[in-house]
Formats: sequence, C-alpha cells, structure tokens
Amino acid sequence: MKIQEMPNLGKVNEEKLNEVGIMTAEQLISVGTETAYLKTKHLVDDGACLHFLYALEGAIQNIPKKEISSARKAELRAFIKENK
Repeated sequence: MKIQEMPNLGKVNEEKLNEVGIMTAEQLISVGTETAYLKTKHLVDDGACLHFLYALEGAIQNIPKKEISSARKAELRAFIKENK
C-alpha cells in the first residue's frame, strides 16, 4: 500500500517519508511512529511538529488522528518535548 493511501498522510508526507527510506505503508508500520518522525525531522523537515507525529500514529493505527487515545497523545506530547 502507498503511504499516501493511509489515513492522515498525503502525497507531501509520503514524499518526506520516501526521502528517509520509508517507501511503503508496511515499512512505516515496521519502523514505527517515533522513529519515522525522528528520521523525517532530522533528515528532511526540521519543522516537523506534533500534528505530523499524530498523523503518523493515526496512519499506523489506521484511524483518523483525532481518534488516537488520550493516553497515547500524552505519550506523543512527552516524546516531542524530549526530542526538541
């Protein structure tokens, strides 16, 4: 499956992920939210934000990002603070 076919991710995000070597939805799922975010932030888009992190998580869970659990959102917010 193409990354842009996953929830929350379109062509632009797919291109960013492709630039860091994540070419398919299966690869994104395998790499995981946090690693995909860090690779993208450090190598392609130093302005990557919490909304991108939520988009990745929602895509991996196959849900809209607004449906991510409150507990998981809290984990992701803490992750962002630790990796600024």
